[in-house]
Amino acid sequence: MSQVNYAAMSDQELRQYFLRHRDDKTALRAYLDRLSDRPRKIITTVDDPDFDAKIQAAVLQQMQSADDNGKAI
Repeated sequence: MSQVNYAAMSDQELRQYFLRHRDDKTALRAYLDRLSDRPRKIITTVDDPDFDAKIQAAVLQQMQSADDNGKAI
């Protein structure tokens, strides 16, 4: 069996690979490691007076981004 080069795969390719090879725990770990290495954007804090508005704006932005990319959330 040949060695799979997860690092050479794009995020989408790695995700699709894992979905086709669900028993490949190394692929899952590689994908999860990639996700955890990404910086997280902080939208708001609990005590922010504009909390609801900022959350709604972020959700709408995600939905728009998903529509623009042609994929579901």
